Amino acid sequence: MPCQDGRMSNDRRVAFEHVVTERLELHAVSMADLAPLFTINNDPATWVHAPEGRHTTADRTRVWIERAAARWRTDGLSYWSVRLRADGSTIGVGGVQRHADGNWNLYYRLAPAQWGCGYATELSRAAVDAAVAMDPEAPVVAWILDQNVPSRKVAERLGFKNYGERLDANDGVWRLAYADRPLPA
Repeated sequence: MPCQDGRMSNDRRVAFEHVVTERLELHAVSMADLAPLFTINNDPATWVHAPEGRHTTADRTRVWIERAAARWRTDGLSYWSVRLRADGSTIGVGGVQRHADGNWNLYYRLAPAQWGCGYATELSRAAVDAAVAMDPEAPVVAWILDQNVPSRKVAERLGFKNYGERLDANDGVWRLAYADRPLPA
């Protein structure tokens, strides 16, 4: 619940900073994640569908982490560093953030060596559960480029429906809007 001044109460803000799933540990992103997240975000394979998004400097990843960490403080949810429970290695990043339109934006990016293992679906289920717990009225939306078939399959495995191509209010790019419930036209 928001405090009277609009900030999230401390207990709600920290409720989802660390989540454990069957195979993953999800930790609120922090500067401790800079090196592994830069490695993942610098890999051209992780940006095959949007090469302009690739992080070519660690500073870009640092700024991205700072923004994501700030969203934990303001919204009570943001992106997690995704680690394997088996060995603690960081394999990606994902979670939800409040979008410009008030909906939750579902995001996931994994190291290519981890693709096809079901980790994106596993972390996304945890993210959707957290978003619904924080604000059950807000839809959870995965904004996906049409050609990104693997991401579309993740959204479909979550039970999301494709509500067609729409303008993403956060960056002005036309994408498919997959959501956990119908979206207004």
